[in-house]
Amino acid sequence: MAVVAVLDLTSGPGVGLLPLVSLGPAFAGLTGGWRRTAVIGVVAVVLCLGLSVFDGLFGTRRGFTALLSVAGVTAAGLVAAVLRQRREAELASVRSIAEVAQRVLLRPVPRSAGRLRVAVSYTSAVAEARIGGDLYEVVTSPQGVRVIVGDVQGKGLEAVETAAVVVGAFREAAYDEPDLKAVGERLERALERHLTRERFVTAVLAQAGDGAHITLLNFGHPAPLILPEHGEVRYLEPPGRALPLGLGMHETSGPKPYEVPFTPGDQVLFYTDGVTEARAPSGGFYPLEQRVGSLADRAPDATLAAVRRDLMEHVEGPLQDDAAMLLLRYRNG
Repeated sequence: MAVVAVLDLTSGPGVGLLPLVSLGPAFAGLTGGWRRTAVIGVVAVVLCLGLSVFDGLFGTRRGFTALLSVAGVTAAGLVAAVLRQRREAELASVRSIAEVAQRVLLRPVPRSAGRLRVAVSYTSAVAEARIGGDLYEVVTSPQGVRVIVGDVQGKGLEAVETAAVVVGAFREAAYDEPDLKAVGERLERALERHLTRERFVTAVLAQAGDGAHITLLNFGHPAPLILPEHGEVRYLEPPGRALPLGLGMHETSGPKPYEVPFTPGDQVLFYTDGVTEARAPSGGFYPLEQRVGSLADRAPDATLAAVRRDLMEHVEGPLQDDAAMLLLRYRNG
């Protein structure tokens, strides 16, 4: 508005810049509240009147048209500001509900569980979202610390609803059932009641008791990585491939539990395919096995934070899929 006023004063009435004063309330309606828009609109009308008097256009058709333009744009800006503020209030309410849903579905895991240190990282592929189709949970049961990390097929609210069913069933079964296979069977039954069409959830379950090993049960999920205190990083592949949760009705037997050594100083990294399938602009996948070993010599939270930063640098942009990671460290003391 100041620039338009200066140009109008220096160039004279022949150029016809007076209607451009309406740009002030137009931008105010896009960026500010209705009160600020109204104040700027009043200033614009006063400025338009002053310039029309200076230019000798007051009372003429051109002066009246310019004044009407400023008043009309101010009114439109007020309406736009009011509607935008209402939408922002609704969005804030939805976000607060989403945060509550996040705390219920993906509540903070304990930093310490039995002999384990635990850390979690979750990155949603949707910038505005806090939760998605990936899931995780840690439960301390009479049999030891039990963990689940999974990935629901698909995206959106339906995937979140399915994830809530799996997490809820796991919280109950992990405490009640005597072994991981029984926990997996409970999850299958819960999904069978919930799913209305053929959907599935890849998941890996783990149990760390008092022995020097960790027991795993893999339902078609990417194999976890073990980071031994002394030795090479390697994948903990299951003895045989199994169908994901929700498709158990298509085979007679589910996956078989398998044990791997897990001693003080060792770490196990669980993750979803949003990590390993994250692509660089050149098309290369994120080399998790190669990168995580050099980033693991620190506290679990710091380790996952370093892996997440490295992952974001690899893709050089937003992720195309949700990425969840859960790290277990066997404490030395």
